[in-house]
Amino acid sequence: MSQTRTARPAPAMALSARTWVMVAIAAVLAVITFCWPLFLAPGSALTTNDFAPMLLIGVVGLVVAVITAQVTGEHSDVKALALLGVMSAVVAGVRPLGAGTAGLETVFFPIILSGRVFGPGFGFVLGNTGLFASALLTGGVGPWLPFQMLAAGLVGLGAGLLPQWRGALEVVLLVAYGAVASFAYGWLMDFSFWPFAAGGDSQISYDPSAGPGGNLVRFFWFNVATSMGWNLGRAVMTGALLLVLGPPLLRVLRRASRRASFGRASSGLGSSTGRAAGAPTAE
Repeated sequence: MSQTRTARPAPAMALSARTWVMVAIAAVLAVITFCWPLFLAPGSALTTNDFAPMLLIGVVGLVVAVITAQVTGEHSDVKALALLGVMSAVVAGVRPLGAGTAGLETVFFPIILSGRVFGPGFGFVLGNTGLFASALLTGGVGPWLPFQMLAAGLVGLGAGLLPQWRGALEVVLLVAYGAVASFAYGWLMDFSFWPFAAGGDSQISYDPSAGPGGNLVRFFWFNVATSMGWNLGRAVMTGALLLVLGPPLLRVLRRASRRASFGRASSGLGSSTGRAAGAPTAE
């Protein structure tokens, strides 16, 4: 079994140092917006459950809009944006096939494969645009949508940062990442609504006076009781699709990446050095 590590090909959406700083800031804001219950002191205004949802939705929407605009407007050419439109349509088209029944969701494997082939910037933007387009198609627009977009964007971003292994090891890596990312997505989404969903004095409800450690324990049992089956179904479905469809789709996407020659942008950024920028000439 041949296991090789290759040079990273030219990404469809290159990220400058400034954009990476913005992505890092967005990651910190994502942790805060998803896990805000752990940072609140008893008696805080946000614990009243009246102002918190709208504030968090606004923050998440702003983060998604700023980072998406920065990534797509920096070094992206028409080919990259056209490809983004095509892959967003693919994500929107495959999502209804799973319909989220028992967590059997089909939306994550094209995001992971695209992030893997076209780079972390493309994966992040596709997670946002793909979830937005699919929500319009399936009628899933609601206050949860900005959280879904940001979480899916982080899944695509992580896929683009994986080691550049090829062969059977690459498939194993993607399957393992898909399973972990599926659970992480479920945990993040649960955290975004947990304080409002589990009320009362039960052992799985949010308690502002319990502190970070106590609330983590409460959240763990809330997740086991309400979402573990969905997270497991999502992980199994995503892993199975990556295992079966991953190898042929990786070849198709890489062939599209080579023909697009993203490393040779028509604007002059690297136009004379696009081949040296990393566009591979073989599978």
